[in-house]
Amino acid sequence: MQTQAAIADEFLAQLLRLEDDDNLEGVCSLAVGADQIFARALLAAGGRLHVIIPCSGYLSTFTTAEARASYKELLDLSASSERLAYGSPTEEAFMAAGRLVADRSDLLLAVWDGGPAAGLGGTADVVHYAKEHGKAVEIVWPKGAKRS
Repeated sequence: MQTQAAIADEFLAQLLRLEDDDNLEGVCSLAVGADQIFARALLAAGGRLHVIIPCSGYLSTFTTAEARASYKELLDLSASSERLAYGSPTEEAFMAAGRLVADRSDLLLAVWDGGPAAGLGGTADVVHYAKEHGKAVEIVWPKGAKRS
C-alpha cells in the first residue's frame, strides 16, 4: 500500500504540473494497479478521463469483486470510452490498447521498474513503442518500490 500511495502522489504532482486552464485530459485502460491509480489522480486533479477498453470481455480480466467494482466506478466517471474490436482478452488486444494510449498522449506517465514486460502489451512494450514514436515519457518508480 505504501508503494501505491507513493505512485498516487507522484501522479498527482505530475498532473498538477501539467494542468493548463482546465484542459487536463488523460487516457488509460483502467487496468488494476497503475492505470486505476492514474485515473483516480487525474480525476482528483480535475481532469477528464478517456478510457480505451482493449476488447469485449475485458471485465472478465478483473479477478476480484473489488477490482471489478473499481473498474466499473472509474468507467462511469470517465468522460468517454471506446472499445477496440478484439473479441476477447489477448496480449495482442492489450498491446493495441497500449499503443492507442501512447498515440493519444502528449506525455506517457509510466509506472515501470525498467524490467522486461511480463507479456506482450506490458509496460516495457508500451514505453518502447511511445519512445519509438517520439512521445515524451516520464517514468514513475518510487524509491524502494518492488515489482509484485
